[in-house]
Amino acid sequence: MNKETIDKNPILKLSFVFALEIIKFCDELQSQKKFVIAQQLLKSGTTICANAIEAQNSESKADFIHTFKVAAKEGEEAEYLLLLCDLSNSYPNYNHLLQKIESINRIIGKIISTTKKLNLLN
Repeated sequence: MNKETIDKNPILKLSFVFALEIIKFCDELQSQKKFVIAQQLLKSGTTICANAIEAQNSESKADFIHTFKVAAKEGEEAEYLLLLCDLSNSYPNYNHLLQKIESINRIIGKIISTTKKLNLLN
């Protein structure tokens, strides 16, 4: 996997850029001693792209769908944690990350549903 491959695939590009921003946000959280949320968010927020990359090398459509479902679960967890941060008075405001993860989650959902429909046609 290289940057050119990531740049050519919209979901890889979005989730990779999101992961980089999550790393920055989690660094800020850790500097404020908010370790638990930072650790959980770092894992879920960076794993989305890792799973999307893994799905590119799936052995079957079922494997592709399964791997994207794992990415969807991580995306939902990241969205939940960002919502907690957004609604908490003691956390920095990174509302743009919440908007990005909502968009990423919609795209992943569409990838899964479209692939399932295609799977039924074959």
